[in-house]
Amino acid sequence: MIPTSNVCYIVGAMSLTPDLRPYPTQGDYVIAADRGFDSLMAYGVNPNLAVGDFDSLGHRPNHPNVIQLPPEKDDTDMVYALRKGLELGYRRFILLGGVGGRLEHTLGNLQLLDWLARRGGQGFLAGEKTVATCVRDGKTISFPPSMSGYLSVFCNSGTAEGVNLADLKYPLKDYTLTGDFPIGVSNQFLGKEAAVSVRKGSLILVWEDKGDFYANLPRLWAK
Repeated sequence: MIPTSNVCYIVGAMSLTPDLRPYPTQGDYVIAADRGFDSLMAYGVNPNLAVGDFDSLGHRPNHPNVIQLPPEKDDTDMVYALRKGLELGYRRFILLGGVGGRLEHTLGNLQLLDWLARRGGQGFLAGEKTVATCVRDGKTISFPPSMSGYLSVFCNSGTAEGVNLADLKYPLKDYTLTGDFPIGVSNQFLGKEAAVSVRKGSLILVWEDKGDFYANLPRLWAK
C-alpha cells in the first residue's frame, strides 16, 4: 500500500526549468515518458522507469527498467505512464514537461487532470511558468497567503454547480459555471488564504508559477 503522501512524478518531452527539477523522497516514483528521460538525466535524476515509443528521444534509453510502446496506440506516452502509476498504487501525481510545445498535447494533458480526479487521484501539470490542476465533486483546494498573481478557474465540461471562490479579488458563492463561457479567467490572489470548491462537476484551475510551486505544494492537495 503506497502512503497517500507519496508522489509519482511523470516527466514528458518538454525541457524542465531548474525550479521544476524533481527531488523525489523515499517512497516517491519517477517515470520518464519518452524524451523526458533526457530532461531528467540532464539534472542527474535517474528515473525508476522509462516508457514510450521513444520517437522524440530517438533511441531506446540505456536504463534497466524500460517499457517500449508501439508508435501507433490509443494511449499517449503520458497516459500509459499515468496508468502505470495508478497501478502501482499512487494517487498523487506531478506531471512535468507537458505544457507548451504542441497544443494538442497540452490540451490532452489538461484533460488527464480530470481523468485522474475521476479515479481518486490528483495531478498537477507544471511547466512554462504555469501550473494547472483539477478539483471536482465536493473537493476543495486551498491556496496559502504567500501566493500572488493570477488564478483562472474554468468549467471543464458541461456545468459545474456550487462553485465557490473565496478570498480572491472576484469571489463567487454557490455559482454555476458553464463550459462555454470563461468568466473565471484572470482572478487574483489577495495575500490571504484563498479556496476554490465545487459541489458537483469539474473545474480546471490554472495559475502562475513564480518558482515556488514545490514550496506551496503541501497546501494544494485537494480535500
